Amino acid sequence: MADADLHFYFDPVCPFAWMTSKWVRVVAARRDYRVDWRFISLRLLNAHVDYDAHFPSDYEVGHTDGLRLLRVAARVRAEHGPDAVAPLYEALGRRIFEVHPAPGAGERSSRDFVLPVLAEAGLPTDVAGALDDETLDPELRAWTDEALALTGKDVGTPILHFRPPDGVAFFGPVISRLPEDDDAVELWEHVVALAGFPGFAELKRSMRERPQLLAFGVRAGETGVEEDWHGGSRRQKR
Repeated sequence: MADADLHFYFDPVCPFAWMTSKWVRVVAARRDYRVDWRFISLRLLNAHVDYDAHFPSDYEVGHTDGLRLLRVAARVRAEHGPDAVAPLYEALGRRIFEVHPAPGAGERSSRDFVLPVLAEAGLPTDVAGALDDETLDPELRAWTDEALALTGKDVGTPILHFRPPDGVAFFGPVISRLPEDDDAVELWEHVVALAGFPGFAELKRSMRERPQLLAFGVRAGETGVEEDWHGGSRRQKR
């Protein structure tokens, strides 16, 4: 996508990436902001990690869901262009995070789950064949490496690259609640101001509320339980 104001690197199974994407969509609609939705795979990022030692029990299957869904997204981008990724990600996010009970790990990358998502996004169902296409993994590794080259490796998702190609990139910003429209724009302006200073490096806390999403049992107006997250995941040890 030419002349994008923001490159947004996402894994479709990351709840914080989804919450930030909702915020970015509000800002984009209010400010005619152009976003290029790009890929980062948590499964490939953690390929060297012992999942049993470092993550809760369902994380490996969940991250594999993300990789399989990103194969579909990569096929969509290749065959239908970068602009087709936005409605695909939006349809995936709604069906993963805006429902209760949430689809389980392993279910989210099944054909039965993906086919209605593609229909909602106005995409042909044949791209669902990419779910099992491991030949797409080197491309997704390249996207993941591109994102990590912008921020360093001790990060999670989302990664946002402001004013590409020369602007700064960060892991986050991570939010657990979606601000109202006016507040969303004001908050975004503060973030852009920080990103505009080339010497700004990091502002971080790992204690976070569970996202205000139905998939986590947290409804609008409620506050999620606060937990300790590292790099976007509830790691058991570093």
